[in-house]
Amino acid sequence: MKIYEVIKTINQMQADGVMERYAIGGAVGATFYLEPMSTLDVDVFVAFKSEPGSFLISPQPLFDYLRGRGCEVKGEYIVIGEWPVQFLTPTSPLVEEALDQAISREVAGTPVRVFTAEHLAAIALQTGRATDKARLLQFVESGVLHAPMFEEIVTRHGLADAWQRFGRQFLGDAS
Repeated sequence: MKIYEVIKTINQMQADGVMERYAIGGAVGATFYLEPMSTLDVDVFVAFKSEPGSFLISPQPLFDYLRGRGCEVKGEYIVIGEWPVQFLTPTSPLVEEALDQAISREVAGTPVRVFTAEHLAAIALQTGRATDKARLLQFVESGVLHAPMFEEIVTRHGLADAWQRFGRQFLGDAS
């Protein structure tokens, strides 16, 4: 299953004003830096536009847009080009920062916004599930993290203690 159709569609959604900005996170975002891993879906983090005259933000225009282009809603996912896609809003200041500081990469000549490796690693640390810890260990061992930037993010978002615990548990750090 190729991700190109998803990227093309979300870029068109942004161009058509359905959402302000987006970035791919989660396991698919991590594959821009690490070896591909098994995942069920694509996590697309979005900043929705509020309706004129309202402070409420609704994902309904996004769903309407995609349904109008033949995409099917299946539970919490919208299927785009055979990929289940989950559109998510930032749930923490860390994820909001990751969305704001996402970088542009390319897939088959098409630009795509992706969370930085440092933000993906910090989000994995914050989430703390077993799969996230394994991904964080992959980031550390692969050498793709810019350590000072990662440590600044960890400190800024109150994750220094979690990082120290992770280091003791998985990296053999005595600190």
